[in-house]
Amino acid sequence: MFKDIKDAVNWIESVKKFGDKLDLSRMELATTILGHPEKELNVIHIAGTNGKGSTVSYLKHILLEQGYNVGTFTSPYIVHFNERITCNYSDITNDELLYYVNKVYSLHNEVLDKFNEVITFFELITLISFLYFRDKELDYILYEVGLGGKLDATNIVSPIMTAITSISYDHMGVLGNSLEEIALNKLGIVKDNVPLITAINQEELFPLFEAYTKKRNSELTFINSQDITNVEYGNITKFVYKTKPYTISMLGNHQVYNASLAIEIINQMQAKNLVTIDESSIVSGLYKTFWPGRMEVFGNIIIDGAHNVGGVNALRNSMDSLFKDKYIKVLFTSMADKEYSNNIKIIEKFADELHFTEFDYPRCETAENLYSVSKFKNKYIHKDAIKALDELRNLKDNEILLITGSLYFISYIRKEI
Repeated sequence: MFKDIKDAVNWIESVKKFGDKLDLSRMELATTILGHPEKELNVIHIAGTNGKGSTVSYLKHILLEQGYNVGTFTSPYIVHFNERITCNYSDITNDELLYYVNKVYSLHNEVLDKFNEVITFFELITLISFLYFRDKELDYILYEVGLGGKLDATNIVSPIMTAITSISYDHMGVLGNSLEEIALNKLGIVKDNVPLITAINQEELFPLFEAYTKKRNSELTFINSQDITNVEYGNITKFVYKTKPYTISMLGNHQVYNASLAIEIINQMQAKNLVTIDESSIVSGLYKTFWPGRMEVFGNIIIDGAHNVGGVNALRNSMDSLFKDKYIKVLFTSMADKEYSNNIKIIEKFADELHFTEFDYPRCETAENLYSVSKFKNKYIHKDAIKALDELRNLKDNEILLITGSLYFISYIRKEI
């Protein structure tokens, strides 16, 4: 048993990330031992390559504006570990986290001793969230899928609504090498008779979604781009969805689709008497939504956790819309297991300078390897990310420093800005 939160978090982060078996057997075993706390939760389950966290945050703020008590489960963290699990406007406290880590520590040892199975890091965090949310007796819980969908630890829940934000290439070693394979994995969150709402934009995937949801008797709704009109980008973004005007403060062209998805989820829940929401709560909730590390602005410095082709393309579109007349310096690193060569090629299309760096993280690629992939003329190497930031942060009025490439990098560098 742990008496100190640092020891508790160090232990849970030391547990292996992935199990020998890619299935839900350990989660089924663990939740059975715990008395199935997940079955007592009103869950909205959200998968997708990009946009999950933002969509969760839009939904959270809309529900909070209406006066509901709301929990969220997201990953990875940007500022500190506790933000993975929230209740209303607050992260799980250190005392609460310590209490629940000790609960799953005992469970971890029991499962290892009796069944010779090791509950993994992400499974343990998910189990903590089940226990915490059950004890809080919240109205709604918003679960962001960690990886894929079908075999993700969160997929043990019984949701009242499911959503898939987007489909793009990421985690191909686990999810598959084609968009169809990746989509099928994410469609694994669909449950019998539970609606699915999606903002995917690849029409070639529509038949796959239609066939899959039909088999599960799941009502399917696509976000139609023609329902989104009058978009105005700037320090805030204005748009109209299905004839109603909205304003969001989160930057990025793609945020209009994430916000529209959140609106549609709320509309569908209202139609099925799963929630009661005033239009004023939707309007104010959307405007108040904030999500760290996603087109987050600190003066002339912007940080964004884009780390796959879909995310980097969305980043490019946003930079072109918002900062097309600026001189763009990019500080970039990537995890070694990402398809970073394609990400770099996209960044080269809008960057004026490209600075490659690295930081002390086991999966981080070296600055030299990133540099060697790039064909960009105006490129530089920085072995130390913090020193690179210090050198680059003195910007002229017409200059922007964009820091991107990895959410883990953003978490590391954000506290230095």
